[in-house]
Amino acid sequence: MATDVEITAMRRALTLAATPGVPAGPNPRVGCVLLAPDGSIVAEGYHRGAGWPHAEADALAAAGTRARGTTAVVTLEPCAHTGRTGPCAEALIAGGVRRVVFAQADVNPVAFGGAERLREAGVDVEGGALADEAAVLNEEWSFAVTRSRPFVTWKVAATLDGRVAAADGTSRWITGSGARDDVHAWRSRCDAVLVGTGTVLADDPALTVRDASGNRSARQPLRVVIGVRDLPADARVLDDSAPTLHLRTREPAHALAQLYARDVQHVYLEGGPTLAGAFVRAGLVNRVIAYYAGRLLGAGAPALGAAGVTTLADAPHLQIRDVAMVGADVRLIAYPMPAEVE
Repeated sequence: MATDVEITAMRRALTLAATPGVPAGPNPRVGCVLLAPDGSIVAEGYHRGAGWPHAEADALAAAGTRARGTTAVVTLEPCAHTGRTGPCAEALIAGGVRRVVFAQADVNPVAFGGAERLREAGVDVEGGALADEAAVLNEEWSFAVTRSRPFVTWKVAATLDGRVAAADGTSRWITGSGARDDVHAWRSRCDAVLVGTGTVLADDPALTVRDASGNRSARQPLRVVIGVRDLPADARVLDDSAPTLHLRTREPAHALAQLYARDVQHVYLEGGPTLAGAFVRAGLVNRVIAYYAGRLLGAGAPALGAAGVTTLADAPHLQIRDVAMVGADVRLIAYPMPAEVE
């Protein structure tokens, strides 16, 4: 069992793993803390994205020869795979680490097995310390590598009576600046922002990540447009502010398969009611983030189009996990409930 000192170090490792600015996908977010036998911190490290050293290697490099005899506290089971970098399990063995405490087991079928390799080399290994917290940190990555498709977050902004546009088609802005800033924060966490051709033709969105002052962030997710219609050459989504991919299909599963092949693991679905309905109908929405403004329209476009539900008994059940005020608006975060617990 992990000691109190190791649990404290794990919390620090989780903070390191969540360091702002680390790009999303295709790798998990990982932090590592090396502890001396007296419990003091020898070195820290975290993974900064694909191609950069893994967290364990980052900490080992900072520690140098002081790594020998330490305990490595890591948020994810050290990998046993050689990719762009070498196996972390072997690096820890070579560094003379005597004990490894990790949180989440590696669910990647290509990279798992590090704990077994460490034990074979005589390293004391303890798994499962703050595993739930670590799993939340890499929720989308874990889903993608185990399901072989991206995790999909559907974002919708609506009035209290569930309208995303007025009867005349106007929709800017239903929610306030606080909700819009929150949307940009969520966009920055994703690998791709997805809309349909209808949204591009009607709203001409930029789909970039911007701060409260309107300045674009250095790192931009892939902008994805799904649909068979051509896009205007001057559409903002085709400018050079971020990469864009036009998938000429109407099938959500086909689109997600193409995106997964491009190492996209988290999709932020911002399309209109028709596209959202297609994803819900296909069972391909994994999280819903809904912003509700204190307005009533009574007519206009609904938040969700045809979703394949003809009777109340067939309606998907959602578990609301978070409710918060974001500026003057309400934000709900909900997850589809498994059929067996509905």
